[in-house]
Parts: sequence; structure tokens; C-alpha cells
Amino acid sequence: MGNGQKAQHKRERAKGSAQKTASSQLKTNEAAKTVICKVCRNTFLCTVRQKALKEHAENKHSKNLEECFPGFTEIKK
Repeated sequence: MGNGQKAQHKRERAKGSAQKTASSQLKTNEAAKTVICKVCRNTFLCTVRQKALKEHAENKHSKNLEECFPGFTEIKK
């Protein structure tokens, strides 16, 4: 096996592994949007903080957190 063959094999392996690992995060992010405002139907990621939802409810709808997001519980780390 010569140097040309080794280089070609290396390029083929790199090309194959790059195709396997390249993927988009968009579908995963869309699936993670499980918190929904009951007033405007706006979606938020499941990792959203209570503070951000409270600000949304007060600023957009002049309502409290429980009116827009009934039963919301923040995920603890």
C-alpha cells in the first residue's frame, strides 16, 4: 500500500464519519417546546425558567403566571 492509497483511505473515512455526525438540532428543539401559554398559544422550551414565564404573562397579557400557565412546575437541576 502506497502513500497515495493511505491518504485516499483517510479521506474516505473522514468523509464517512462527517456525514454520520452532521445533524440538525431544529427538530429536537421543536419537540422540546412543551410549555404553552393558554392565552396566546406561544410555545416555550421545557427548560424555561419560571421568571421568564412570569414576565411573559405580565408584559404580554397583564395576567399572573397561573392564568397563562396553569399547573406549571419548574424543572429542578
